[in-house]
Amino acid sequence: MARRRRRDERVRMLNIELWTPKTEIGRKVKNKEITSLEEVYNLGKPILEPEIIDALLPELEAETLMVSPTQRATDSGRKMSFRVIVVLGDKKGHVGIGVGKNDEVKPAIDYAMLDARKRMISVKNGCGSWECRCGGSHSLPREVVGKFGSTQVVLKPAPKGLGLAANAVVKKVLTIAGIKDVWSFSRGSTANTYNMAMATIKALDSLNRMKPQPGDKI
Repeated sequence: MARRRRRDERVRMLNIELWTPKTEIGRKVKNKEITSLEEVYNLGKPILEPEIIDALLPELEAETLMVSPTQRATDSGRKMSFRVIVVLGDKKGHVGIGVGKNDEVKPAIDYAMLDARKRMISVKNGCGSWECRCGGSHSLPREVVGKFGSTQVVLKPAPKGLGLAANAVVKKVLTIAGIKDVWSFSRGSTANTYNMAMATIKALDSLNRMKPQPGDKI
């Protein structure tokens, strides 16, 4: 495992060194004028180059949420391909969901990870649980709701030590995001993996659009 991590780090550094930025944000990141992802978000511009994430978040981890075979009709008959959903993050407040398609599983995973890099969000953690009030950053500062398609996910702050009271998909997203304690409730099409993952992301991202309240502990 350690050898694989060292190899992945060498590959990451080589890719960044060979990277020729095509956007203004990319150039500022490579020149170290921008040193954090939050600075990119403050500019209000989309992340169009995955190398930006590689340069700013060196300790990314990925978790595959789903690999599903799909078929499409062609002139020569039906052709099989694969659709992959991954969650990518650093367990320190950054997470993204990506989708990739290809005739083989490995390239589909690679495409999904590139997609996740471009859709990375910052997560505001805290301790908004009335049962805890420790002032730490193990949970969320307040209750949030996310909706995607027919799926709705509700995340509530939980006391320290509770863990993630959530289904498998929500738990994987929260773990990669660095959240340790949460109460979770879901409604609607809960069997749809992509909808569940995106509803969780929407809930977490809603914190970035809220104004801090006096009772929030961030």
